[in-house]
Amino acid sequence: MIYFFEDCSLDENRRELRRANHLVAIEPQVFDLLQYLIRNRERVVCKDDLFTHVWNGRIVSESTLTSRITIVRQAIGDNGAEQKLIRTIPRKGIRFVGLVREEQNSGGEISASQVAQVIPPATLFGGNGPPRLPDKPSIAVLPFANMSGDIEQEYFSDGITEDIITALSRLRWFFVIARNSTFAYKGRNTDVRLVGLDLGVRYILEGSVRKSGHRVRITSQLSDAMSGNHIWAERYDRELTEIFALQDEITVCVMAAIEPKLLAAEASRAETRSIDDLDAWDLVARALSHFWKLTAIENKAAVSILRQAVEHHPSYAPAHSMLAFALLVSSYVGWSVVGSDRVFAAQLANRAAELDNSDPWAHMALGFLAMTIRQTVQAVRHFQAALDLNPNFAAATGSIGIALAHDGQSGEAMRHFEQAMRMSPRDPFNSFFAFGISVAQYLAGCFPDAAKWAQEGLQLRPGSPGGYRILSASLAQAGNIKEAQAAMSMVRQLQPNISTAWIKQWSTFTEEQMEKYLEGLRKAGLTD
Repeated sequence: MIYFFEDCSLDENRRELRRANHLVAIEPQVFDLLQYLIRNRERVVCKDDLFTHVWNGRIVSESTLTSRITIVRQAIGDNGAEQKLIRTIPRKGIRFVGLVREEQNSGGEISASQVAQVIPPATLFGGNGPPRLPDKPSIAVLPFANMSGDIEQEYFSDGITEDIITALSRLRWFFVIARNSTFAYKGRNTDVRLVGLDLGVRYILEGSVRKSGHRVRITSQLSDAMSGNHIWAERYDRELTEIFALQDEITVCVMAAIEPKLLAAEASRAETRSIDDLDAWDLVARALSHFWKLTAIENKAAVSILRQAVEHHPSYAPAHSMLAFALLVSSYVGWSVVGSDRVFAAQLANRAAELDNSDPWAHMALGFLAMTIRQTVQAVRHFQAALDLNPNFAAATGSIGIALAHDGQSGEAMRHFEQAMRMSPRDPFNSFFAFGISVAQYLAGCFPDAAKWAQEGLQLRPGSPGGYRILSASLAQAGNIKEAQAAMSMVRQLQPNISTAWIKQWSTFTEEQMEKYLEGLRKAGLTD
């Protein structure tokens, strides 16, 4: 069956969506969602219907459901404001309201010229010239080359390519060329500058797969399509055991590495221009280049730029979410007065979610807000929402660990910390994760290990008041009183107003765990 509506057609047999005679590349689940809505257009479809028929009985988060509906709307030329084709019925569900004409499939073949017209949903093709660059970082992932000399391994190299495209597509920062367009270059020796011009992207990711015995080597390389210069390259050597698990692992590693590299490249580009000349994305990119250095001075610079972004672009969700997060992190690590910007940060985070509920950083900020008022369940829910939107989001994974650790759920917290550090071994947040592991070990009664991890975190982030606080408590509980007192002396130098009253008011330990923490601090010399 083929369904025709507006300027679109949905072919069930071929599982193809076309818009204005162009194929629109969408994920299978997005296709299933649109197909189900059209088939059931005579009624309002509730969430339970979608969970049963689209997610095969699996219940997903509200943010995941919302993001998929948003993608469907974008693919067919609709949006949440107009709702001309897909209408949301408050507290009831959603319904496809467009006029639909049905036709049986003719069974004819698609012409070569039609195949060449595959485009991503947010197409930039206008006029007869090459597509213009979008207003956010754009990337094409070319098919990874199979260097094994074994045609049987072709599916593996193709699978890695497709997984990376899918993972990148989940990141709101980036414009990603659809799989069908990039696979047109499979087996061709191409100049990245020509590919960039042809597809209208600034960055190209290439790679290769070579199998030898029971081992496999995957190389990947990120290039600037404007200049042809290499930005980043990495090689991964792994045992060839469970092939699909390895495919997933490589995807996670590549994603964790290239996201910050892309952001850094965009920030460097933005730094050559005047602040007054920057658009919304460029302002955020420049701010991020400061924020990720994670120092008080750099964070202050990031906050200043993000305030300008919010002022000049009040409808741009990433500016609101990143400013909220930067303010919360500043307070959390002691760069600003604790709690001083909480109300403003809450307003920013909630506004970001209103503007774009599929922005992972909006949920990160909301999660941090909940954690600072010791609402573990709510914090984990928001961090998980961010992770659902970006499955390779190491900061979200580690933040779940931090929230669980301060609630005494040490075993589950450790699982998330290990996963976060495996996803992004050189993540700027790894010092926070080390302190989180220290907290988890402390509340599990493993005080020597807690002290070791606190020291590990302090090597990464010297001068952290929170790091010295958990170190002093851990050493004291381990019986090393003199070392604990020395650590407490550092706490007082870094935080002259420290007291048990301050800990009770501002620490993120939940009420059930607070006394255990205070016990160690008192042994180290903390007074009321």
